Amino acid sequence: MSADLSLSSADAPADGFPAPDFTLTDQHGVDCSLSDELKQRPVLVVFYPYAFSRICGGELRELQASLGEFEGRGISVFAVSCDPMFSLRVYAEQEGFTFPLLSDFWPHGGVARAYGVFDETKGCALRGSFLIGQDGVVQWSVVNPISEGRPLSAYLDALTAH
Repeated sequence: MSADLSLSSADAPADGFPAPDFTLTDQHGVDCSLSDELKQRPVLVVFYPYAFSRICGGELRELQASLGEFEGRGISVFAVSCDPMFSLRVYAEQEGFTFPLLSDFWPHGGVARAYGVFDETKGCALRGSFLIGQDGVVQWSVVNPISEGRPLSAYLDALTAH
């Protein structure tokens, strides 16, 4: 499936369509619900393949460095991987991530599947990002293969456009 991204990303919620709701546990064991957060502000949901990996780390460090830009526009950031909560806790502490790292560990990749970004062969998420408005509708999205990082400029352009 990783070679044929159309199978997975074709199922991703398109811009202008409702985003699947979810509740996942963050790195501290706290349940985070998309619908609850949307009551307060829009959410950028960022799926990434693996904690402690080079490309993922670079992307998440850029998000952390620019977190003030997102918060200043009233947008929360949720980063989602299929790693277990305890791994995400160590990862967040090691890297200094202050936004929620959500564990889609069990049922394994259930939320990534709902968003059409689960790679069945590798057992992890593709690099899918979804900006979801307070109405629960996807305002902007991008899905990249595992090997292709998302530039921070794409997020900032999306924020400017919405």
